[in-house]
Amino acid sequence: MNAGDIAFPNLGIYLKNVPTSFHIFGFEVYFYGLIIGIGVIAGILTAVYVAKVSGQDPELYWDFALYAVIFSILGARIYYVLFSWSEFKGNPLRVFNFRQGGLAIYGAVIAAFITLFVYARVKKRNALLMGDTAMAGLILGQAIGRWGNFMNREVFGEYYNGLFSMQLPITAVRDAGDITANIAAHIPEGANYINVHPTFLYESLWNLLVFLLILLWRKHKKFDGELCLLYFAGYGLGRFIIEGIRTDTLFLPGTTVPVSQVLSLLMVVFAVVTDVLVRLKMRKQSTEAVMQNMEKVSEQEEKE
Repeated sequence: MNAGDIAFPNLGIYLKNVPTSFHIFGFEVYFYGLIIGIGVIAGILTAVYVAKVSGQDPELYWDFALYAVIFSILGARIYYVLFSWSEFKGNPLRVFNFRQGGLAIYGAVIAAFITLFVYARVKKRNALLMGDTAMAGLILGQAIGRWGNFMNREVFGEYYNGLFSMQLPITAVRDAGDITANIAAHIPEGANYINVHPTFLYESLWNLLVFLLILLWRKHKKFDGELCLLYFAGYGLGRFIIEGIRTDTLFLPGTTVPVSQVLSLLMVVFAVVTDVLVRLKMRKQSTEAVMQNMEKVSEQEEKE
């Protein structure tokens, strides 16, 4: 394979000289950043659209998006640095060099939710309603953004030679440390490429499914915050499974426990438990309301 090639041989797909960047007026523009930007814009437009059709003020979400984007980028960087400090401790100033990569989606998501609750409190708005409105946009943006990893030849999984197997030239892999011993052991003799799981693709497709589920469930939700919980459960479940295949995993300090798997599992458990508790509370309140109405009717009949 040539250094710029990417192939899915078992699907009959061979892409030649796929670039990682292009130049405009002498300035290098990376496809990774461009695709992430497209994902952000698509996510914002989706949230604004959902706000409009649900009778909310779209301007509120345009305003919120400005803060969310800024703090999400910072959150993504902080998360990555915290769990990859060994890469930066020798040269701490690298922390501020975003062009060398090093962003973690979970950091962005955490920062976005914190920003949402602070913004809603300041504006005296319903944070859970705003969260429900933004969830479809958030997961759509993530689905699109994963293709930035494709352009960067990163976020792939262990050795795999099945239907969706992806071939990457060894020299094109962004981080040589992502090529595990298992992957290296399966490099065909004399070959200059690796066969791996395209986990970026798995997550992108999974996120699209969650996106569609959120859109379909939007009109059937019973309480504010339900779509947030659906996002937690849906994305968390998919990420928990996919993270177990990836080779670029971040670990809890001093352990070999993938931090994203732990966080994903916590998200799923939190979503399920919270949803059950809220529904039980709603059922109890509904039962109490019925009983109170029956008592009022009985009292009225006695008076008559």
